[in-house]
Amino acid sequence: MKVVYNWLKEFVDATASPADLRARLSLAGVAVDSIEETSAGPVLDAEVTANRPDCLGHLGIAREVAAIYRLPLKPLHPKLKESAEKVADATRVEIAAPDLCGRFTARVLRGVKVQPSPDWLRQGLEAIGEKSINNVVDVTNYVMFELGHPLHAFDFDKLQEHRIVVRRAKPGEKIRTLDGAERTLTKDVCVVADAGRAVGIGGVMGGAETEISFSTRNVLIECAWFDPISVRRASKALGLRSEASYRFERGADPEMAELASRRAAELIQQVAGGELLAGVVDVYPHRPPDEKIELSRKELLRVMGADLPDRDIEAILSALGFHPVRVDVNRGSDGSIAAVWECRQASWRQDVTRGIDLIEEVARHYGYDKFPPRLPPAKLPAHRLPHAEAQDRLRERIVALGYQEIVEIPIVDTQRNELFRPENLTPAVIGNPLAEDASVMRSTGTVSMLRAMEWNLNHGQRNLRLFEIGKTYQLRDGEPVEAQVLTLGATGLAQEKTIYEPAREFGFADLKGDLDRIGELAGGFRWQSGGPPWLTSSRAARISLPSKSSASADIGVAGQLARRIAEGYKFRQDVFVAELKLEPLVTGVEAANAARRFKALPRFPAVARDFSLVLADGVIFAQVVETIRSLPIAELESIEAADLFRGGQVPPGKFSLMIRVKFQSAEATFTDAQLNDFSARIVAALQEKLGATLRAI
Repeated sequence: MKVVYNWLKEFVDATASPADLRARLSLAGVAVDSIEETSAGPVLDAEVTANRPDCLGHLGIAREVAAIYRLPLKPLHPKLKESAEKVADATRVEIAAPDLCGRFTARVLRGVKVQPSPDWLRQGLEAIGEKSINNVVDVTNYVMFELGHPLHAFDFDKLQEHRIVVRRAKPGEKIRTLDGAERTLTKDVCVVADAGRAVGIGGVMGGAETEISFSTRNVLIECAWFDPISVRRASKALGLRSEASYRFERGADPEMAELASRRAAELIQQVAGGELLAGVVDVYPHRPPDEKIELSRKELLRVMGADLPDRDIEAILSALGFHPVRVDVNRGSDGSIAAVWECRQASWRQDVTRGIDLIEEVARHYGYDKFPPRLPPAKLPAHRLPHAEAQDRLRERIVALGYQEIVEIPIVDTQRNELFRPENLTPAVIGNPLAEDASVMRSTGTVSMLRAMEWNLNHGQRNLRLFEIGKTYQLRDGEPVEAQVLTLGATGLAQEKTIYEPAREFGFADLKGDLDRIGELAGGFRWQSGGPPWLTSSRAARISLPSKSSASADIGVAGQLARRIAEGYKFRQDVFVAELKLEPLVTGVEAANAARRFKALPRFPAVARDFSLVLADGVIFAQVVETIRSLPIAELESIEAADLFRGGQVPPGKFSLMIRVKFQSAEATFTDAQLNDFSARIVAALQEKLGATLRAI
């Protein structure tokens, strides 16, 4: 909202400088972003929130200034020169859709002279960025920016039967609006019509067929109030935004319609002459009753933590138009008197409906900085969320591995979400998306992780290790269901070049190693080859947790992003991702933490034995580990893969894997006989279950 400083002073005798006005208005909740010098004087650019349509005019801003500086607000009393003929004899107004139009006023001027606007009118509009059209149209725009209420002027002679009917549009009805476009309307759109056709879209824009031109001689001034929801829907459906729709869809003041109409008639007579017919046609079918709101000193003290003098409370509320009247009441069992102010709801402040709203009004004009800081009393003890400690342990481990936590917006693009959505999952589609690329709640954490990696790579960050603990969404039996997941993403270098070591690219083994370190907190992960189609088949795995039953359910996947997906994102380097269900993971962390016991440091040396095995292609290391750990060898400490070899003397279709098995006893030093027995049992089990043979060295 552009506010002309000199125009503002027509309503309040403010002597403060524009800079001081900017600072004080911003502290009171009407943020002023900048001040611009124009030919009409300083212009303040105010940012008006959606709940303050009263500040979309100079009068509303002046009311705020009057309350800030404790100055009187100058009343507006338009002076009209009316003829003997009554306007009710010249035109009729009918509201056929009172749910869409709550009030409609009409005035008629005859014999006006449409011409270019005088300098003061043209410069006033140009200062706020409005183009001058002609003196009559400029007056309607001027009054809208002055009082905050939209108006429209019709060429009275082009209205069939000189009649106005406010109704719903007929299905398929068309109208050519003032911007020159022809639009097809639906029955949900409110139109201003004459006896035969629509001549305007209610609250949005007038029609071209009845617009004011330099040949116009008789004018009908419309000033109405339209339902905010219907205006917002019509404006969005038609793709048509205007200064009028901007105000009506936020909730204009219905009581302002008649005053704005009078003001427009006064100014048109000044700049275009003409004879004003006596009176006004004012159709107001459902005038709302006056509402009372109470403000108690006790509640003010409870909310703000400090008291205010009566004179400040009453001065602020009076300046804002709430007409406070102190009505002390007996509300205590001990007969004590409570200070209470009964206020009248202002028609231009439909957002103020409760006592707490009045407290906010008093506080922002008194000054938040004048209230001492005070912590409110705690009514309920604080409790940590379920699994909070386990999540903290996970975060600490992941951060220690070099990953940075991110928080992504869970609203994603539908096409990208479909790339990663499991087939049996129904996505949660947003009914009223704000944008085409933000129309569905994410089905997986991977789609958000890749968006974050894409943004960072496009901004020059080549080496990335990111993680997120967030929610995924789906529909199950028509109901939305949320689930938490842990998502990791990595790309770039695993080891940067130093004078001692060469640079090394991050690979699948690095991702697996990081996940194994994370899995240690939950008792270790089990790995199986395979994964979803968006991962490279040779570098993809399914992850599960140890289970007492023979079968353990997968909790996630990990691997390298498939080439076709990477090309769609225009990734020029390998990208690795992992996604794990958080619920079973944190449950495993809690169970593993509860099972931890003190273990004394061993007094006897550990012994390692290497086994160089020849295995058939398709046998994985996890099978080797599972086979060895199934043996009843209590002294078994660890199993590691030491070397992998193909070719040479190894037959085709097979590979050589050297494993290192470590034994540890808490009772005594191992004998050769014990170690030989362990080795023989291990080799026999591997031969029987996996068809392994020992490789001759």
